[in-house]
Amino acid sequence: MIIMKIFGIFGDPIEHSLSPAMQNAALRALGEDGCYHAFRVLQKDLETALCGAAAMGFSGLNLTIPLKEKAMELDFLRPDPLAQAIGAVNTVAFGPQGVDGYNTDGWGALLALQDAGVEVRGKNVLIIGAGGAARAIAYTLAQEGAGISIANRNEKKANELAGLVGAKGFSLLELDRLVPQADTVINCTSVGMRAGDPRLLEGRLLSSRQAVFDIVYNRETELLQDARGAGAVALDGVMMLVYQGAKALEIWTGKNAPADVMERAVREALAARRAGRG
Repeated sequence: MIIMKIFGIFGDPIEHSLSPAMQNAALRALGEDGCYHAFRVLQKDLETALCGAAAMGFSGLNLTIPLKEKAMELDFLRPDPLAQAIGAVNTVAFGPQGVDGYNTDGWGALLALQDAGVEVRGKNVLIIGAGGAARAIAYTLAQEGAGISIANRNEKKANELAGLVGAKGFSLLELDRLVPQADTVINCTSVGMRAGDPRLLEGRLLSSRQAVFDIVYNRETELLQDARGAGAVALDGVMMLVYQGAKALEIWTGKNAPADVMERAVREALAARRAGRG
């Protein structure tokens, strides 16, 4: 008897996620007998949810806000060296030996930047946020030779992450000074995910010599609108989503993921959502 493989994503909020559309398209393209679903899971319930998924025979999961760092607290989850170094897990694989954790966010962000022709080696990169995605991106770009600055609402968390990657930490109150000095500005917060969110920073701080990367992918954020208005390179989170998801799929299946199929599925789902059909 063939048993369908079950994959999914845990997070809160989760209704915005396009991972199901993307990963189900990829599974079909690979000829895998499997399906991928989104599940709302609160931080306090992560351990129970992961144990339940393991007990029910799930093949793999992604973790998103606010669960990536929380996963590192679970004794039964075994992070690989990269996830351990970053301090966050976004991909979980279930196997006969137990539950393994990985982080593919940094990989996805780096490939997205490279696709857009954005060079990071020797450049000043300002990362706004200090959560799981920020940790992965900061670590990866530091390894690539970027000079990193971290700005966060909680300055203590900014300094903790800065210490991990050999960077400097700041509060958001210093954005007026930090943004104009940066070659690349990366928003790793959830600000902009919902219409009506306050502006992360003033558009007047941006210039045409910069690249602005907002990892929010579910809508055209005000930050990206301001970046385009300033003539900067403006990059949304779609390709990071695609590449981190492709890496996760390869971990789960051992097959090369069809990134082109995954990108098409995401952009079609976004277009349908913006047209009010999804």
